[in-house]
Amino acid sequence: QVQLVESGGGSVQAGGSLRLSCAASGYTYSSNYMGWFRQAPGKEREGVAAIYIGGGGGIYYADSVKGRFTISRDNAKNTVYLQMNSLKPEDTAVYYCAASTWPRRPLFLEYYNYWGQGTQVTVSS
Repeated sequence: QVQLVESGGGSVQAGGSLRLSCAASGYTYSSNYMGWFRQAPGKEREGVAAIYIGGGGGIYYADSVKGRFTISRDNAKNTVYLQMNSLKPEDTAVYYCAASTWPRRPLFLEYYNYWGQGTQVTVSS
């Protein structure tokens, strides 16, 4: 199985930055995609970014974060990062790390098998 642990959340003012980390352990070879999702109070969980864990291929972003967020990976550390810049109050949410084998749609949560516990990000106006 795969275990995922998020860290790096916190409270920042609008325009600030945070870097989230997701450390994976277990049989990570079975997970080919890693994704970041978020859920704000009263809203559905949504895909933020996803990345293929391999020698090449896809990186995907939600339209709402393009140009502000960057997903990256360090396979040697089994870690995926989400650099969040120019944060807005609407980015406030619990952010979850997830892993999938071969998602048909990388930003759709239905295709992800393993989930972390989440880390809170709060952006004040």
